[in-house]
Amino acid sequence: QVQLAESGGGMVQAGGSLRLSCVASGHTFNRLHMGWFRQAPGKEREFVASISWTGGTMMYADSVKGRFTVFRDNAKNTLSLQMESLKPEDTAVYYCAADGDLSFPTRRDGGNYEFWGQGTQVTVSE
Repeated sequence: QVQLAESGGGMVQAGGSLRLSCVASGHTFNRLHMGWFRQAPGKEREFVASISWTGGTMMYADSVKGRFTVFRDNAKNTLSLQMESLKPEDTAVYYCAADGDLSFPTRRDGGNYEFWGQGTQVTVSE
């Protein structure tokens, strides 16, 4: 089992920045691909970013590319998402997730992630 705990959400004005963190426990963190997903009210969950277990491969949704950066610190069992130039459409609950199947490179499909955090709310105002 993997326990994931997100933090860092909050309210910010458009154009502002936030950094989300996710601390993992219960598993060897450096043997997990990790991902960030989000879900806005009335919408389906969507992929935001992912990072491979080594930290060498990152993927981003087109909507956040160039504004968000995903990174990890395996020594601290921590996944982070630095969000810049935030827009109102970034408003959502953000979830971190873990994928223990290392036979594949990091993936976008949330169905491939076995473990999920409780989520942290990000609200971006006009």
